[in-house]
Amino acid sequence: MMNRKVIMSCLLAAFCATQALAADMTAEQIVEKNISARGGAAAWHKIQSISMMGKLDAGRERVDGGNVVKGTSPKSHADKKAELRKVAMHMGEEPSAKIIRLPFQMDMKRPLKTRIEVPFNGQTAVQVYDGTQGWKLRPYLGRHEVESFTPQEAKIAAQQQELDGPLLDHVAKGTKVSLAGMEQVSGRNAYKLKLTLKNGDVRNLWIDAKTFLDLKIDGEPRKLDGKPRQVATYFHEYRTVNGVKIPYELETTVESVRGSDKINIERVEINPKLEETRFVKPS
Repeated sequence: MMNRKVIMSCLLAAFCATQALAADMTAEQIVEKNISARGGAAAWHKIQSISMMGKLDAGRERVDGGNVVKGTSPKSHADKKAELRKVAMHMGEEPSAKIIRLPFQMDMKRPLKTRIEVPFNGQTAVQVYDGTQGWKLRPYLGRHEVESFTPQEAKIAAQQQELDGPLLDHVAKGTKVSLAGMEQVSGRNAYKLKLTLKNGDVRNLWIDAKTFLDLKIDGEPRKLDGKPRQVATYFHEYRTVNGVKIPYELETTVESVRGSDKINIERVEINPKLEETRFVKPS
């Protein structure tokens, strides 16, 4: 058995090495390396719209044979995109129950327009944010009339970053970035950046110390059982599309909730023609 002093010495050395690594770079240097790793500012500035297609986790089969779509997740990419993330609350469910996976299409257009479509049982759920207001159609819940976003949904949508992420042009976006140290994320050393958004909200973003790609970001906390629960989205399987790096798997976790929910991107289109009418609320 290894001597306890030796173990403590190794742990201390590892800690000191991590702190030294964190001290080697400033927050702005990390931001610059992240932008470069993701393809560079020039390449991202050429992108005015993106369409992504793939599959997302939307719940589990019930043990009685029925199918349910559980709730909706906070936006993650991010969290981005509340309806897209559809977190299944696994507490009390059969761990072996088959996960329901649904196709989706997400269209994004500068500056902050987003449209998400999720077909289910012959009907299509739609969620749209036009940069100012949002609306949704949820036929899978028996709601066949267009509904406006709730105040909370509107707040989350307004907080979302442009399609190029939170660090590119962060000063112009009103986001302050500071270095909060080093942490391990999925077994990798990561710089922890504190993002103070224009409205004063704070998010943490973890950047891989080797690749300088995004590893993880905080999401909007969710209330469960009357208590706020931390939400995080992890970014996996980066691929290069038209010169920029895009994560093809997003995994969202909720504190105290068993399991996670994944979004798997199968196809990405850069600068598709997206008519303004796609983001207009039906009258």
